[in-house]
Amino acid sequence: SDGKIGLVQITGVSPIEKWKIGNEKKRGGILCMDSFDILGDGVKELLIGRDDGILEIYKFETEKNPVFKYEYALSESITSIQGGCVGKEGYDEIVTSTFSGWVSGLTTEPTHEECGLDELKMNHEMQNKVLSLRNELEQLQMKVLQEREKYQQSSQSSTAVSAVPTFSINDKFALNKDDASYSLVLEVQAAIDIVLLQCDVPIDLKDVDKNSAVVSFTNCESEPNGNFLLATYRCQVHTTRIELKILSIEGRYGTLQAYVIPRVQPKTCQVRQYQIKPLSLHQRTHCLDHDRPMNTLTLKGQFSFAEVHSWIVFCLPEVPEKTPVGESISFYFQNTFLDTQLECTYRKGEGYFKSDNISTISILKDVLSKEATKRKINLNISCDMDEASVNHTLNLIHPKLEYQLMLAKKVELIDALKELQAHEGNMDFLIPEYRNILEESDQLLIEHKKQPTSLERLYGMITDLFIDKFKFKGTNVKTKVPLLLEILGSYDQNTLLAFFDSAT
Repeated sequence: SDGKIGLVQITGVSPIEKWKIGNEKKRGGILCMDSFDILGDGVKELLIGRDDGILEIYKFETEKNPVFKYEYALSESITSIQGGCVGKEGYDEIVTSTFSGWVSGLTTEPTHEECGLDELKMNHEMQNKVLSLRNELEQLQMKVLQEREKYQQSSQSSTAVSAVPTFSINDKFALNKDDASYSLVLEVQAAIDIVLLQCDVPIDLKDVDKNSAVVSFTNCESEPNGNFLLATYRCQVHTTRIELKILSIEGRYGTLQAYVIPRVQPKTCQVRQYQIKPLSLHQRTHCLDHDRPMNTLTLKGQFSFAEVHSWIVFCLPEVPEKTPVGESISFYFQNTFLDTQLECTYRKGEGYFKSDNISTISILKDVLSKEATKRKINLNISCDMDEASVNHTLNLIHPKLEYQLMLAKKVELIDALKELQAHEGNMDFLIPEYRNILEESDQLLIEHKKQPTSLERLYGMITDLFIDKFKFKGTNVKTKVPLLLEILGSYDQNTLLAFFDSAT
């Protein structure tokens, strides 16, 4: 699902990883594969079909990793792929099927040949074939017109019953580890007309290069109706697949609803719901760094194993809904944005949660308390905070914050430097740092456009960390948040660490 592919050899002792292909181009997930000698060199190539419509061919030139050779883009997700001889004897093809039912083939047959008697004969055969296809198309168009007239007549009849057209939606809502965003993919068998997004918690929508839809936002009054987001995407003609990027905030949880309206008559709509979980940016992992300073949350009470498991399912993604077999279970998670970690171990009547981020523990404490209160279960909650974990988390944030501040500073200078360049005619008088900014201006603008809210997200996480640290000490420091934001405005790591240590 993350677009990566690898080969593992299963031996009698242990599995051995032979090779692995990454997904540097951020392509879609892999839905189908086949191996076939499409290049005719006696070695089978690896054929891959992805959910974003990309077909790829990898060649085995050595015993090491396969080498990328060719790609082809389809407009829909590829559901099946197969190599073989289909259309013409002597010429191999790659045949694919897509979500809406299209079957297409890529052939090795040359499209241009030398002119001769055989070519003239082929042209004559081709002309007959084209004429036959045109006649068939005309007949189909006549049938469509007849059915359309019949529908218009029946729609005006007082006795006619209108049936809502049914359509299926192929959707995916998954967390991307690379940029800590959620990818929402909606694919319909018919062309998509409008997609309306509604959410009852604050989220941001991020631009996607492949998305050609026109988006418009409606201002929301969050208090009366619980709406924080209302966005409408109007799709281009013949669009059957749309991909959206969503940025969530940990601690703010609710439901995202997508209303999908296809270009069919009569107008109909389907709704898809997606849960934004309290710890939405966490992803399952299999190993932890036990040398980190950890904060511990302990729960004890009259709750069953199934009940505490349902609370974890509610809080965290990638947890199976079915209660695990056995008396206890442990899950390990990593925050995809900050790289902090979380360990959850629980059984009937007790649960232990460890994290190097005090804000993660704070969110868990609040949510688990609410869920237990709903079920009228008394909880005995205790928290053990490690003071060193706060500075540890700030040190994890530091390189990300420093990079974003430097990026924002460079982007601010681009227009002024370009004006100077246009006025002076060259860049020789500029210092090397400014010349580099001008040379890399396009890349800097693209990078800034990709993550326009990263700085605000980091500021928000530092603010939450500051409030949560003193909340566990029984002190309310919300009045000092403006001072914290001033320090972040002229960021210096040592000044920030000193402020966290001295504030009371």
